[in-house]
Amino acid sequence: MTALSDFRKMKDEFYSSDPQSPLTDSQKQAFTGLHYYPENPALKFTLAIEEHSKKEMVSIQTSKGDVRSYERFGKITFLVEGKSVSLTIYRAEHGFFLPFVDNQAGKETYPAGRYLEIEPLADGKYLVDFNMAYNPYCAYNDRWSCPITPAENRLKVSIRAGEKIYEKHA
Repeated sequence: MTALSDFRKMKDEFYSSDPQSPLTDSQKQAFTGLHYYPENPALKFTLAIEEHSKKEMVSIQTSKGDVRSYERFGKITFLVEGKSVSLTIYRAEHGFFLPFVDNQAGKETYPAGRYLEIEPLADGKYLVDFNMAYNPYCAYNDRWSCPITPAENRLKVSIRAGEKIYEKHA
């Protein structure tokens, strides 16, 4: 098993039985595991963040209609399907926040987008591994309030890595 498959197995165990799981008790009883794209090394990047000179605060609406504030920190640029694409990185109290929507939204991926944690590396760059892309908790049921991906992070390419839409494969 790879580190990624080990992580996915642990996540399935958490979702199926942990009291902190986003799933309801009835969902846990029927849960057979999350569905993922196969590991895709082409969607794992080491990137620099191009910091914005003026880091403004932005309000991002959530799935329940409230608003959360984030600092618009910078952007990353990378190649997907031979096309150069950029995503805005936001910063919150807990660290960086990278929400995104790809062109598979509603077909293979959650319509409101997926999230990705980026990892700082020793050389000032960041590990951006879309194989770790995950659905927000609001993808599983309406008990949760999740930030909705801003328009600037809606891609016209497919990010075929990470979690797939839950209800399409449940």
